[in-house]
Amino acid sequence: MTHRTLEWKISVYLSEEDGKTKARAVLDTGTTTLTGHGVAHCNPQDVDVPAIGDELAASRAMRDIAGRLMRAADRDLEAVGAGPGTGRTGPPYGWSDAVT
Repeated sequence: MTHRTLEWKISVYLSEEDGKTKARAVLDTGTTTLTGHGVAHCNPQDVDVPAIGDELAASRAMRDIAGRLMRAADRDLEAVGAGPGTGRTGPPYGWSDAVT
């Protein structure tokens, strides 16, 4: 069995102007990068709490990265004949969905 340890880094960049917070999250795997984006708007009737906008925008940007990463994994699985739509009926290849 092969053992390997990897470190993937995520950087999140936030900007806020006039009640609108924008986030850009960048995942660096060492061999590729994925970028996700998120936005949060403060309702004009609500108190402007910048930390809440930061949390919402950052979480949306990271959710965007998660979706991009899952789609990349799906493409890679399909490339080896194990992904959805390949007509495969046997047990899952490598990793199965632990959380749905």
